[in-house]
Amino acid sequence: MKLAAKELRITTPTPKQLAAIKRRPIFIIVENVLDTYNVGAIFRLADAARVAKVLLVGDSATPTDPKVGHKIHKASVGVWQWVPWEYARTTKAALETINRSLPISKSFHLKFQIPNSKFQNQNIKPLTVYAIEQDVSSIPYTEADYSYPLVLIVGHETTGISKETLKLADHIVEIPMYGVNKSMNVMVCLAIVLWEVLKTTEN
Repeated sequence: MKLAAKELRITTPTPKQLAAIKRRPIFIIVENVLDTYNVGAIFRLADAARVAKVLLVGDSATPTDPKVGHKIHKASVGVWQWVPWEYARTTKAALETINRSLPISKSFHLKFQIPNSKFQNQNIKPLTVYAIEQDVSSIPYTEADYSYPLVLIVGHETTGISKETLKLADHIVEIPMYGVNKSMNVMVCLAIVLWEVLKTTEN
């Protein structure tokens, strides 16, 4: 089923429709992202890639916030209703929630859709956490070895991902910057890395 923005804004998914969506074992943690446009756009990315869940952490804006939630609804063109999401006070708590949600079956395909058959009949691997951030220990995002199930973490528009959270990551990946500006929009960074994950894990 494909819906245009106008339809998405006025359509509330049924439990049956949500259950029918086969999702990839990709989880997105959004840590202290304040801008409602960015959060809404991240929901659109999550829908486009059919990720398992978005976890909004700390001071991140949420769709249910009575003051700013409507802005996320608008920015996401209603897609926030189609993407599983949850709020967590800390990134550590979010990671614990993700670990509890992983399938206990012997292969991913019993719960998640893995388009490439090379993932069929594999035992479940431990969760791998990738932080998207500039850091002395980071590697270019194109050099990371991505494998499912995985978490992608993005952080605050100005200060980035907290030092405490970086310590929880298995890998820190960075997008090279060639201009005078040292950083890019958080949603753009997530999109670049997310599609690199799809390209390298499923092709």
